[in-house]
Amino acid sequence: MLSRHGKLWSNFWGALSPDEYYARSEDYVELVQRKRVGVWNVPYISQAYVIRGETLRTELPQKEVFSGSDTDPDMAFCKSLRDKGIFLHLSNQHEFGRLLATSRYDTDHLHPDLWQIFDNPVDWKEQYIHENYSRALDGQGLVEQPCPDVYWFPLLTEQMCDELVEEMEHYGQWSGGRHEDSRLAGGYENVPTVDIHMKQVGYEDQWLQLLRTYVGPMTEYLFPGYHTKTRAVMNFVVRYRPDEQPSLRPHHDSSTFTLNVALNHKGVDYEGGGCRFLRYDCRISSPRKGWALLHPGRLTHYHEGLPTTRGTRYIMVSFVDP
Repeated sequence: MLSRHGKLWSNFWGALSPDEYYARSEDYVELVQRKRVGVWNVPYISQAYVIRGETLRTELPQKEVFSGSDTDPDMAFCKSLRDKGIFLHLSNQHEFGRLLATSRYDTDHLHPDLWQIFDNPVDWKEQYIHENYSRALDGQGLVEQPCPDVYWFPLLTEQMCDELVEEMEHYGQWSGGRHEDSRLAGGYENVPTVDIHMKQVGYEDQWLQLLRTYVGPMTEYLFPGYHTKTRAVMNFVVRYRPDEQPSLRPHHDSSTFTLNVALNHKGVDYEGGGCRFLRYDCRISSPRKGWALLHPGRLTHYHEGLPTTRGTRYIMVSFVDP
């Protein structure tokens, strides 16, 4: 049995209508939700089959097995089996995989899977959330504190980091790092960077869902007593280059807390870079790809971006609860 995560959509039906069209059996929901587990003789299965080679050679040799009626090939196939007295057995004893929701899959994107956080959240998580994120959230010693109230934890996979960078470079409309910025409501940025906003590439809703689902719980774990709404209007990828914008002057962020994720490797993709918190004279000079820095944005954590001396450095930044 295959089904969509959290849905009743599956690859089988447990009954037939009087005209031999598929229908829902009384125990369908219990089987899909695996409240009843076993091997079941059903009249209709689609999309995934395990068939003995001998059966194909001896009992189903004709090409018409997928045709011969006005129905779709999968229904015609199942009817051919029923007419020959061949049982279709459905097993829900194990999770063999999942069906994907594809109706909103947009191939206009360079990496369409990035946009699947709503439609296929489990598969999206397996692909894009760091394998050690759950262990970090469970308090298994993976969260570090390199500076006072600055927390460091695994968040994104290397694949997601790479695809975010590639999406941004594919879009290509980097800001010039100037104070005048037509993307902002007031048209002026106090501390400008060379960046692209998530909204520009149509990824803001998906990124906010990531913040709600993964960053929010981590924030409340790290800062007990604080409840975050994970509201963020500034979500952007920053690009640092020696010949473009190598660093960022000291500043406060317009946020209650800031998320800063390294998107590529120091020592491989660039040299230099990092962040310095001036109040504590504390530097984080070796960011880890896919790991997130989480720190207060105002008052206590005045900070600067250290110069990138070679290559190109990318970071993903969110100003949360402004």
